[in-house]
Amino acid sequence: MELNFTEAEQVFRREVQAFLAERLPAALSDKVRRGQTLGKADIEAWHAILNEQGWLANHWPVEYGGTGWGPVFRYIFEHECALADSPPIVPFGVGMLGPVLIKYGSEAQKRHWLPRILNGADWWCQGYSEPGAGSDLASLKTTAVRDGDHYVVNGQKTWTTLGQHANMMFCLVRTETDARKQEGISFLLIDMTTPGIEVRPIITLDGDHEVNEVFFTDVRVPVENLVGEENRGWTYAKYLLTYERTNIAGVGGSIAALDEVKRTAAGRRRNGRSLLDDPAFAARVARVEIELENMKTTNLRVIAAVAGGGAPGAESSMLKIRGTEIRQEITALQRRVLGIDALAQFDHTESLEAPVDGARGPAAHYFNFRKLSIFGGSNEIQRNIISKMILGL
Repeated sequence: MELNFTEAEQVFRREVQAFLAERLPAALSDKVRRGQTLGKADIEAWHAILNEQGWLANHWPVEYGGTGWGPVFRYIFEHECALADSPPIVPFGVGMLGPVLIKYGSEAQKRHWLPRILNGADWWCQGYSEPGAGSDLASLKTTAVRDGDHYVVNGQKTWTTLGQHANMMFCLVRTETDARKQEGISFLLIDMTTPGIEVRPIITLDGDHEVNEVFFTDVRVPVENLVGEENRGWTYAKYLLTYERTNIAGVGGSIAALDEVKRTAAGRRRNGRSLLDDPAFAARVARVEIELENMKTTNLRVIAAVAGGGAPGAESSMLKIRGTEIRQEITALQRRVLGIDALAQFDHTESLEAPVDGARGPAAHYFNFRKLSIFGGSNEIQRNIISKMILGL
């Protein structure tokens, strides 16, 4: 694999940099840089800007509104967005449901839902995890019983990220109770305004309202909102998860976060010298940089396979494991740089060392990022997938 950018790729990189300089609102990038919580309007604003530019769904086929970019262009775009402190693209519609509909959805579903994902008409959330069905997702118990031209859904989902903003959910439900558990699952698209749905907040350790639990009581879902075939939802769910795990790797975000750690460490002095010159600390930084470079190459291989018409495979599990472990190590380095100052939660300065007005401080970031190795299928589950699908064990 050629690791040096071609002249065309360098031109594209400058194009992305110019776009970000012109179109990324300073107020949004400032919020991201300071670690402040982004509101629904913030995320929707950036979504709309990218859609207007035609760069929102850069991994979709051109005929559905994608860019036609190759893997290197996609990497450059992600990298430059991270360095510019752009808001994240909420992945549920663009990054996860979109590819499932493109591959498995009916033509009517594609015509209806894909444009709405792009123009922001719908905010999607993910109805996968349940109490008792997290990493062992196939043990889910939320049921959908066919009643004429509707399914009647009853059950509970949990850890529903940003579900408080969503008007739509893609949801795994059990439509067959007697079959092997993986074979009795279907994939439904559920309108969150339907009677019988209740969303309750879960407040996390850092005081943020990011996740929720969702309850379904006799919720009627039109049969036309079934994606693919009944009882084949596990196939679609696994396909979606490969995209989720690739996204979780977060190469660009880790690069930007590590750069910030190095800048901060260079300005912290201990025993008369910069912390970055401390051999033990420098060794930890170097180890992360090497691992991050390795992951960048693997990430390019995976998105190259997708660009060639394939889908992320078990390699996405490798990215998920390494990506989350690297990001967790970076947050640990942040704490190490700041020492006792990492305990700062609320302040009114502009530095990493004392976050502003309700921003999550470094200590809170450290604990919040512990979840990365759990959601999207725990890293233990990913190792099982690798051992089975790659090593043949």
